[in-house]
Amino acid sequence: MDVGNKIKLIDRLRLGFAVSVAKTVTFIVRSLRLGAASVLPGLIARRIEPRLLQLLSQQVKNGVILIAGTNGKTTTSLLLKTILERKGYRIAHNSTGANLENGLMTALLESTNLVGTLDVDYAILEVDENIVPKVLTPLQPRIILCLNLFRDQLDRYGEVDTISKRWTKVISTLPSETVVIPNADDPTLSYLGQQLPQRVLFFGLNEPEQYLEAIPHAVDSIYCPRCGHSLDYKGVYLSHLGDFTCPSCGFSKSQPTLESSEWQQILVGLYNKYNTLAAVTAAQDLGIDEAIIRDTINNFQAAFGRAEDLVIGGKRVRILLSKNPVGTNETIRVVNQSTDTTTLMVLNDRTPDGTDVSWIWDVDTEKLVERGGTLVVSGDRVYDMALRLRYSEKSTQSNLNLIVEEDLRQAIATALEHTPEHETLHILPTYSAMLEVREVLTGRKIL
Repeated sequence: MDVGNKIKLIDRLRLGFAVSVAKTVTFIVRSLRLGAASVLPGLIARRIEPRLLQLLSQQVKNGVILIAGTNGKTTTSLLLKTILERKGYRIAHNSTGANLENGLMTALLESTNLVGTLDVDYAILEVDENIVPKVLTPLQPRIILCLNLFRDQLDRYGEVDTISKRWTKVISTLPSETVVIPNADDPTLSYLGQQLPQRVLFFGLNEPEQYLEAIPHAVDSIYCPRCGHSLDYKGVYLSHLGDFTCPSCGFSKSQPTLESSEWQQILVGLYNKYNTLAAVTAAQDLGIDEAIIRDTINNFQAAFGRAEDLVIGGKRVRILLSKNPVGTNETIRVVNQSTDTTTLMVLNDRTPDGTDVSWIWDVDTEKLVERGGTLVVSGDRVYDMALRLRYSEKSTQSNLNLIVEEDLRQAIATALEHTPEHETLHILPTYSAMLEVREVLTGRKIL
């Protein structure tokens, strides 16, 4: 790509100035240990050059890969990035998870030289589901991965059907060569894919042995997106993701490109099987050798806070990000599949988490309480979480040792004290809480 032909001289000068300022800000922030500088440089550079996202993304040699959805963006993007790097490609990636517009621009700025030239083969950008319609036009992605849509931060986003309609409207205007990869098991996204004029590849599960015994409380989309009739489910894998048909209009689950049973998943939790299949579908479409893909899966290391394992004081700690009903139900499933007896839950209500914490009443905390053991709770809304857990006890003869600790550092210390040497402490935090937990455990900030 001849960058000089694509960007006019005046644009190059303004872009170069914006990049220089952004890199200076990055240097200052990191030198003073004020954070990772994952958002501020993009914010400032954007003020200087409003078209920054477009001018940078159009320099990516092989195109932008956009990854959107409620859960799994960070893990899926890291897996796909690792696969492509194993093939020898240079990748720009918002690895800290800063997935709003300023974070996307900062990630691209990180890979530019001092005059604003971006020399990478691919840009893999995880994008907050609410800003997808804003960034699709300037990014002009080559591939769009649509992972799932669940209720998440209702105070900001609203219901999933609202988001899916906005996605469909904007995606349908993109060039015909754009590849869209939706989750076939999500009725809303399966329908979205069936309506698009672009080339669509689906991913999903075909493993009935993984069905849940019943549809959980945290279910969002059990009605047909075409006609509104209740869907008939042969079985569900998590939340509303499963094998479905509509008895009224005939709408049904799309056919996945891959046979899911032939692929091993990364990390723990069934939700990571979806993340695996999404990344593999994209990688295969890009022509990556199957041997490279499988070897990467076998040796994959978790992103921070996503089934991340640490050793603290000789004891093993596993951090399982739990930021909405579906995600928390799945992390509880992971805990219950273990024999470990100590869990720490941390509930915050800051802007990254969503200020409305009523979602905890849609979580099947009864399944966590039933197993007994020690359960420590902390965070800004510690008493809301403690109350939810108390209401989850089915009798006064509960085997649960519930410890309420306002101070997070002390809560972590208490949880570690109650964790036997041969067991793992599972920590289930919301997003901002996860960042705090990691800082306490490792002594380093992520954002």
